[in-house]
Amino acid sequence: MPKIALLQMTSGIDPDANTRTLVEAIGQAAEQGATMLFTPEMSGLLDRDRKRAAAAVTTEARSPVLAAVREAAQARNIWVSLGSLALDTGEGRWANRGFAIDGEGAIRARYDKIHMFDVDLDSGESWRESNAYKAGGGAVSVPDTPLGRLGLTICYDIRFPALFDALGRERCDVIAIPAAFTVPTGKAHWHVLQRARAIEASAFVVAAAQVGEHDDGRRTYGHSLVVDPWGEVLLDMGGDAAGLAFCDIDLARIGEVRAQVPSLANRRQIAN
Repeated sequence: MPKIALLQMTSGIDPDANTRTLVEAIGQAAEQGATMLFTPEMSGLLDRDRKRAAAAVTTEARSPVLAAVREAAQARNIWVSLGSLALDTGEGRWANRGFAIDGEGAIRARYDKIHMFDVDLDSGESWRESNAYKAGGGAVSVPDTPLGRLGLTICYDIRFPALFDALGRERCDVIAIPAAFTVPTGKAHWHVLQRARAIEASAFVVAAAQVGEHDDGRRTYGHSLVVDPWGEVLLDMGGDAAGLAFCDIDLARIGEVRAQVPSLANRRQIAN
């Protein structure tokens, strides 16, 4: 039964500090026998001041954070689902890009966040992710990870069932939903959405999250989760502190659930 690790972070505006946290977590995860480490959205830099952030945003090829994670994954022989990094696309807007990195440090898949967080909350928070980021264009999964087929998503994507329908049709065994959820939306929707997506896809959901008070003044909800295909929460890291946690993944549970409720096989196209 494979063991996974989740890193709950309070990423800040210093990429070097965030990188040290990531590399240390990779080492600890490997030492504890984890086959894969999951990290949150914006693991390398979390800064709502885009002018300040611009100085630290690089292309993928020049990203010191990505290079360090790949090197550590190779050194420790552990897969890393790197939730996302802010990267320069050279097209005037950045990418919010996640990665699946294998135990040899190779990038096995890239996923650019499709759904941009453009909202005005009653709390007074206003977010316009599309002002700085270019949306991705399609579902991405990796067929041959230690956990089976891994589907990649990022944060706000969780509110859009069509993406998870696509990953379900690809028969993903595990879906990563790295996040930096706000506190108001987290309190209202985080747990129920994570459980719903796991149930719909008859798959494990692994949601590594940002938590707490960040250097740029924002607060994030935390509660990094592992949810099994039946919708049962196997791990909840709470909303108070950053840290590393572990969870065993019983992959046989996927087949058991799909046999009981074969919703993937029973799906039908809905005419408009």
